[in-house]
Amino acid sequence: MRTQLLCTFSIRDRLEDILELIIECNDILYDKVYVFQNLSEPNQMICTYNVMYEDDYIADDIPNTISLHRKKQTNTLYSINALNEVIRDLNGGVLDKRFPVPWEEYKNSLLLTNDAGLNKIPTKLHKIIDTKNFGEV
Repeated sequence: MRTQLLCTFSIRDRLEDILELIIECNDILYDKVYVFQNLSEPNQMICTYNVMYEDDYIADDIPNTISLHRKKQTNTLYSINALNEVIRDLNGGVLDKRFPVPWEEYKNSLLLTNDAGLNKIPTKLHKIIDTKNFGEV
C-alpha cells in the first residue's frame, strides 16, 4: 500500500459539490482535505488530499484531478513535470535529478506545466475540511 497526493480543481461556486464528490469517491487518509485559493485567479480553488492505493488501484474518475507531490517545509505543491522544468530552467536546460532546488523561491505555490512551460501559481490556504464532519450543520 502506498499513498498518493491528489489535487482536484474547482471554481468557488462549485466547491461544496466538488468536496462532496471527493469525499464520496475516495478513502481519504487523515480525514482531511486542504483547500487552497489560487491568488492569481481568486475564483479557482485547489483541493488536495491523500489516498491509499495498491498497484492495481484505479481511482474513481473525478474531473479536473491530478497527482501531485508536496515539499512540506515550503508548502510547495508540484507535478513531476513541473519539477523537471524548474531544474532545466535553473540548470541551463540540463535535467539533473541531483540539482538542488531553491524551494524558498516556490514557497506557498503550485507548480504545473502548460504549453508555455512552467506555471507558478501563488496559493493561500482557504480552509481545512474534516471529512468525518463534512456536511454537518
